[in-house]
Amino acid sequence: MKAYLGLGSNLGDRLANLRKAVALLDAVDGVDVTRSSRVYESDPVGGPEDQPEFLNVVVEVDVTSDVRALLGVCIDVEREMGRVRDQRWGPRNIDVDILTFGSERVDEEDLTVPHPRMHERLFVLAPLLELDADPPLPGGRHALTMSLNRVDVSTARPFAPPLA
Repeated sequence: MKAYLGLGSNLGDRLANLRKAVALLDAVDGVDVTRSSRVYESDPVGGPEDQPEFLNVVVEVDVTSDVRALLGVCIDVEREMGRVRDQRWGPRNIDVDILTFGSERVDEEDLTVPHPRMHERLFVLAPLLELDADPPLPGGRHALTMSLNRVDVSTARPFAPPLA
């Protein structure tokens, strides 16, 4: 199954954090990181004021497990890297989110796929569109057109080349 993961970091060596997370994901049996977008720099969205800017990347992965197992892998990578969850949308050394999982739709208390806000966030949409010109978005196919009307991807700030 092909899935897209969104990674972000705004603490410490942000680029090194993203590289380490991608390497940890790729090292998991049944998870193969096949492609990466460029790395983008973005302002924080939500959360406390005065936090550092984020670096964000989207990676394509081929997985042999189900979406729940992939969620476990994402959480394990965050834990291994020392992620602390003490404030919603607060600063973090690493964040790994499942954006899409094939064409599957999941709406559960602790997991929503496609990610419910990805089409509203430039730091997700710009790198995702590098890898998939027509990604499955919340709200179906018309959501991409609506998103592009609201989010100007030309204002995205590339920071580094692809990680994979």
